[in-house]
Amino acid sequence: MEKLRRTMLFMPGNNPGMLQDAAILGADSIILDLEDAVSLTEKDSARILVREAIKTIDYSQVEVVVRVNPLDTEFGQPDVDMIARVKPDTLLIPKANEEEIKLVDKLLDKIEKEEGYPLGCIKIIALIETALGLENVYNVIQASSRTVGVLLGGEDLTADLGIERTKEGEEIFYARNKVATVCRALKVDAIDTPFTDTNDYEGLEKDTAKAKGLGLTGKSAINPRQIETIHFVFAPTEDELKRALRILDAMEEAEKEGKGCCSLDGKMIDAPVINRAACTVDQGIRLGLISGEGGAR
Repeated sequence: MEKLRRTMLFMPGNNPGMLQDAAILGADSIILDLEDAVSLTEKDSARILVREAIKTIDYSQVEVVVRVNPLDTEFGQPDVDMIARVKPDTLLIPKANEEEIKLVDKLLDKIEKEEGYPLGCIKIIALIETALGLENVYNVIQASSRTVGVLLGGEDLTADLGIERTKEGEEIFYARNKVATVCRALKVDAIDTPFTDTNDYEGLEKDTAKAKGLGLTGKSAINPRQIETIHFVFAPTEDELKRALRILDAMEEAEKEGKGCCSLDGKMIDAPVINRAACTVDQGIRLGLISGEGGAR
């Protein structure tokens, strides 16, 4: 998990104004979309527009992700070939399966060699949005060492399952749980599906908290107004940071005294608790909420 991916904001690849503003909207990552957001008649022009945007606009403050079209369509491989040559940070592969991830990996090897880029510099995020992809997600991730995360596509997945997508999200509980567990096991990011009602901030907060509670590490967004709420939910609270720091301090003192474990506020502090506290502190440091020495800012 090299980059901070609390939010990944979808932006249509055929809208010059949005491409121009994408970098200053506050998301950790922007997804320049060549697939669902672009009609069939505009695919070629959108591909060129996104290529030129990456070449000319300063996106240095955000991760640039491009969602290409599926590799089994006439647009997929041309997307990869043109976009990879301007070195985006990451490609988002829709309806991901093992074969397509392996194919993209080979195409990127070839392009990086031809362009003189470091081998493996362009990463992959697998978009899981089919029942088959979900059940095979472990192998999908393992298909390429470039894979740094999985994004769950709830709308397409529920359509594939033949069920209704609801705000409550109970129908994707299993999918969220599986993606979060497999991604944690393989140490890649698990990005949740977007919340589609852009005017329901309370619903967005609840949905994001539910995803976080299941172990997902970030959430995709379809409107810049959703970013602040998602960041709020994924940030550790002041109380969580204080307790995590106390746990690490207590363990440090115990180690100085030659003890293998300790207690805090009457509760045993063991390895899982310490690991969780360390992760909380690490996140606080990455978000600038505390200093590297553990002090509050």
